[in-house]
Amino acid sequence: MDPSFDESQFVDKNVEATGLNPGLIVLLVVGGLLITFLVGNYVLYMYAQKTLPPRKKKPVSKKKLKREKLKQGVAVPGE
Repeated sequence: MDPSFDESQFVDKNVEATGLNPGLIVLLVVGGLLITFLVGNYVLYMYAQKTLPPRKKKPVSKKKLKREKLKQGVAVPGE
């Protein structure tokens, strides 16, 4: 055997878990923030649907109204 070969580097050293993996902590924090954001948006959306009045439609311009009536063949009043 080679004298420089040291078997002690392959011996299982007792390594105790000193807490959670830092990568896991970051993942949990980012995941938690994302879930909180999505749930908060949903709750706010549902609240707004119940409390806010329905949005008003944009007024149709008279030019567009006239063009649509001409397409349908209806005589526009005042013409």
